[in-house]
Amino acid sequence: MKRLFLQSILLLGLIISLSSCRTSAPHLDYKALAKASIRLGVDINLEDNHKLYMESADWIGVPYRGGGDSKRGTDCSGLTYQVYRKVYRTQLPRNTEDLKKKSYKVSKRNLREGDLVFFTSRNSGKKVAHVGIYLKNGKFIHASTSKGVIVSNLNEDYYTKHWISGGRIQ
Repeated sequence: MKRLFLQSILLLGLIISLSSCRTSAPHLDYKALAKASIRLGVDINLEDNHKLYMESADWIGVPYRGGGDSKRGTDCSGLTYQVYRKVYRTQLPRNTEDLKKKSYKVSKRNLREGDLVFFTSRNSGKKVAHVGIYLKNGKFIHASTSKGVIVSNLNEDYYTKHWISGGRIQ
């Protein structure tokens, strides 16, 4: 009798604890995602990395500042450093050479959201001089020396001409 009573109590406890367990869809702020989509010029789907797009949208319009990594002013590696720190909780190197060394090479056609994109500049020869973060559909976010943080397209002449490779951080 005592054993049956204990089993009943255990079963009741299990039922109560399981009934309080439920899965719920993560809360999506559709209004904020729509604003991010407009600011970045990309369609954001349910399967996309919302954190990446929300954080990236917050940086649009930040002025360029060599050596900077804040919303008062940033350079390309500073932007990459801060976005990765917030979105992926990963600390990356603060210069483009080291970023390229830390990443696995990825071809342009195999880029995924969050991959890095590396470029030369007019004065760097074949040496990596610029980095951005790939979003989707050929678009990437980066800190332009003349325009600050913007979204550009890999198919623009300048970026096609100065393309080095994509890079994936594991």
